[in-house]
Amino acid sequence: MDDKKLITKRILMYLGITFAITYLVDFLVIWPFLPKISAAMPAAGTFLIGSTMFFPAIGVLLTRLFTKEGFRDSWIKPKTGKRSIPYFLFGWFGPVILSMIGAAIYFLIFPDRFDGSLSYLEAIMSANGQLDITPRLLQITLAAQILSALLLGPLLNCITCFGEEWGWRGYLLPKMKEKFGILPTLLISGIIWGVWHAPITMLGHNYGTGYPGFPVTGILAMCGFCIVMGIIFSFITLKTGSCLPAVLAHGSLNGFAAAPVLFTDGTNINPFIGPAPTGIIGGCAFLVCAVIMTLLLLRKNK
Repeated sequence: MDDKKLITKRILMYLGITFAITYLVDFLVIWPFLPKISAAMPAAGTFLIGSTMFFPAIGVLLTRLFTKEGFRDSWIKPKTGKRSIPYFLFGWFGPVILSMIGAAIYFLIFPDRFDGSLSYLEAIMSANGQLDITPRLLQITLAAQILSALLLGPLLNCITCFGEEWGWRGYLLPKMKEKFGILPTLLISGIIWGVWHAPITMLGHNYGTGYPGFPVTGILAMCGFCIVMGIIFSFITLKTGSCLPAVLAHGSLNGFAAAPVLFTDGTNINPFIGPAPTGIIGGCAFLVCAVIMTLLLLRKNK
């Protein structure tokens, strides 16, 4: 079998295995049981959804074994040595900075939606049984949550995010790039990643439910979001020859993405707009960054 056919075989096998496992678990386990589990134990519901992030890595393991590819070039160990450090730093802090820029632009456009009294955070603390909530306590809690998301989020999320990034960036990305070139790879792999999220999006993850065109518009928005984030994660993966900077970036994004919402009153929030980075305004800094990175990759490719 020639190289191109073998690459195609591996791509299709990887996608088949990953989507089959994910969709079976999503539709046969998560859909029927998540409402009951989340109602009784919200943390358990979060864990159940998070467990699906391991499936792309399982797809890599099985595909490499079935096709006898082995694990010599597994895109884990950085290939550029110390030159990888800036990309690791970007992975850790970049998503936080870009999220803050997007949130700032959102609140500049919609100043009436900024709530400096932190009433939404107060409502969350009250729902969790916190008594005697003072403005000082709210400020300390907010600072603790932001510092935790900034300093610990990337590390705490590394295990689950590795499950996704070793699959999408560490396996699918280099093979698609070799077969299709850089620009089609960035677009197609982002759409694939977005469609992979579809069952969870249909449950209301990221965009809620009941919006016009539900759930199709939510799935389309998720595909657009995944194209943008996929470009950023792909850029730092290709620059280092490792998926680990993307693991950090993914963990940082997951840890900090909800922080801008704490500065609202919790009402009149449109997740398609912002202030979280899943919205077009909340994610505008990510979009600009993705465009710049795409141009840099295209220039290098030429």
